[in-house]
Amino acid sequence: MNTLSYKTISANAQTVKREWFIIDAQNLVTGRLATKIATLLRGKHKASYTPHVDCGDYVIVVNAEKVRFTGSKMAKKEYISHSGYPGGQKRRTPAQMLTAKPKYVVEHAVKGMLPKNRLGRAMFKKMFVYAGSDHPHQAQQPKKIEL
Repeated sequence: MNTLSYKTISANAQTVKREWFIIDAQNLVTGRLATKIATLLRGKHKASYTPHVDCGDYVIVVNAEKVRFTGSKMAKKEYISHSGYPGGQKRRTPAQMLTAKPKYVVEHAVKGMLPKNRLGRAMFKKMFVYAGSDHPHQAQQPKKIEL
C-alpha cells in the first residue's frame, strides 16, 4: 500500500495572486469576448481555481464601442428594460445601445455569465470597460491578451 498522501489545496483571500489584463474589443464578437472575460474574472484559467473564492484577475476592456454581432443580431436582438411604471417598458437594439451606452453591451453580456450572488458581484467589480482606446490603468502594467 502506498503511504503517500496528496492534499487538494484550496485558494483563499490571502493566497490569491491577481494580475491585470487588457483586451482590445475592436471587431470581436460580443459573446465570445464575454466568455473569455468571464473566465478571467472567475479565475477558471488558473490551476488554483476554487469555486467559492474570488480568485480571478482584473480585466480592462478598451474599444467597447467597436464590438460586433454575428448574423442579423445587430438589428433583431433586443435589450429590454422596465421603469416599474405602466407602459414603462423600453426595447433597444444593439445598434441603438452602442451609440447611447457603448459600455453597456459588453457589461451586460459578461454579467450574465457570472454567478448571481455576492461573489459574482465582487467579480464584476474587477472589470473596467472603456468605449475608446484610452484607460487610466497604465500604472498596473496590464498584459495584453489577443483573442
